[in-house]
Amino acid sequence: MADPNAPRPEPQAQAAARPEAERPDNGRPDADAGDLRARIADLEHRYRQALADFDNFRKRMAREAERQRAEERARVAAQLLPVLDNLDRALEHAESDPGAIVEGVRAVRDEAIALLTRLGFPRRSDVGEPFDPARHEAVATVPDVGGRAGTVVHVVRPGYGDDERQLRPAAVVVARGD
Repeated sequence: MADPNAPRPEPQAQAAARPEAERPDNGRPDADAGDLRARIADLEHRYRQALADFDNFRKRMAREAERQRAEERARVAAQLLPVLDNLDRALEHAESDPGAIVEGVRAVRDEAIALLTRLGFPRRSDVGEPFDPARHEAVATVPDVGGRAGTVVHVVRPGYGDDERQLRPAAVVVARGD
């Protein structure tokens, strides 16, 4: 067995100690270097090709994302057209019957609320609900009436959305305990 404390021969010295037939280059260092250069050139080519493919993929995905955004904007805008049509109709009838404008505006508001609901942002009715800073924006407080401290007593501006996706929080008046 070899002495573990003996100095170990360097790899080059080991290769030189082998017979020429056992060397990996079989005694032809120029042929082996040419093979390595060809392999390096092939790997560099593959690397550049992979980079180009990835860049093309990135650009294709950016174009696709922009196309999808444009389609979604057009879809939402198309759903707004009936709301605008009803506003136009209400304005046309406003001069002949002033009461019709109020009725027309209510109809348009109801249609807009229905559109937001279809888009996944329903209008919330928050009166009587406990104040939740994630869903409500307190704009005022009033003295507690009837043991309802910390609850919403009036909605100044309604909120839209559900617990997972909120378009905007409701602006509310909250009862405070004095």
